[in-house]
Amino acid sequence: MVALLLTAAGCGTDSDPAGSGTTGSAGTAESGGQGAPPKAAAGSLTWEFEHIADFSGKLADVAVLAEDDIWAVGTENNGTANAHLLHYDGTQWKREPLPEALGTTDYPPLFEEVGEKALWLRPQTSAQRTGVNPWAQWDGTRWSAVPNPPPGKVRDFEAAGPDDIWALDGERTAQHWDGTSWTTTRLPYGASDLAVAGPDDVWAVGSRSTGPGTELGHGERYSQPASMHWDGTSWTSVEAPQARFEEPIPPEPGAGLGQVFALDSGEVRAYGMNTFNHGEVEDEPADEYIRLRWDGSKWVEQSPAPGGCTLRIPVGQDDEGLFLSGNWYLTDDGRCVKIKRHRLPLSTGARKGSNQSLWLEEIHRVPGTDDWLGAGHVQVNQSGDPFGAPVVVRLKRGG
Repeated sequence: MVALLLTAAGCGTDSDPAGSGTTGSAGTAESGGQGAPPKAAAGSLTWEFEHIADFSGKLADVAVLAEDDIWAVGTENNGTANAHLLHYDGTQWKREPLPEALGTTDYPPLFEEVGEKALWLRPQTSAQRTGVNPWAQWDGTRWSAVPNPPPGKVRDFEAAGPDDIWALDGERTAQHWDGTSWTTTRLPYGASDLAVAGPDDVWAVGSRSTGPGTELGHGERYSQPASMHWDGTSWTSVEAPQARFEEPIPPEPGAGLGQVFALDSGEVRAYGMNTFNHGEVEDEPADEYIRLRWDGSKWVEQSPAPGGCTLRIPVGQDDEGLFLSGNWYLTDDGRCVKIKRHRLPLSTGARKGSNQSLWLEEIHRVPGTDDWLGAGHVQVNQSGDPFGAPVVVRLKRGG
């Protein structure tokens, strides 16, 4: 059984496979004891344990409204889909019941921070529904029903503020909330991700199966990257560079964009893959990573980041650089930094010789501070008793 704890020691290294689509970090931690961690070197970054939950499983999301108002949600490895809702009130972490206002959820519900003090909790369900699903909202004191949640099954949710919210609820439809009502808009192509760059400046990315570069002959298609832009009036298609393997083209090829990220400066970046159905031919080419940047008039290739940051995707931004997938950080002056992490204490049941990897699902800045919190789990692989430890971590800066 994993024990409750606030701090732990030992450093971690390594990372998850390059180009991972997860938002967080994975890595095998070095062996270490329970003594105090070594003094951090100048410029170093380390995830330190803020909270280790008392069940085996994982945290799926975290919301940070203030230092004394932090929420996390996760699941226990007990064969059921029941979600655990955890709350920190500045004094202690407590298990809370799911809000009665929340609708049916087959998977852990997700948090959406829609304003400085406004938190929404939305259900995740496998059911295909076209009507409105109940959502819950936290006002700092209690949970209640969201009066006008977005209709349909939301796949992506981006809030620029309580009166400017976008939700991707279908492959080619998006919903916009203006503070009064939801408006349905139609996208030119299938979309997988949204990003709000500014007022009336929204981007969506995905793939297209028609148009230039999509024909292979014999009725087969080669999907291509697609990008779309909202200017306050309508969605328009914005040409993206085509991707194509050299001959002989591998079986069932396809290219698309899976993520779009808007920097605080307003610059927009897009990320995707050119891939195929592996295992059908002997001489296979390598998958190709797509990394694009909007220069104000067209999509261009990004300048490669150094070292382990080359194929990573942004998951957050602070005043000094970008947090990247796989537990990396790219500084504004171009340095690639591996974020270290601690090992679990032995009191959790993790043995000295165990292999431990940290997977973070979400990271968020603590409002009004330079602190960052993340949530996920430490996967402990050891003979006879592997387990997952749900954790909340806090970023420690050295120097």
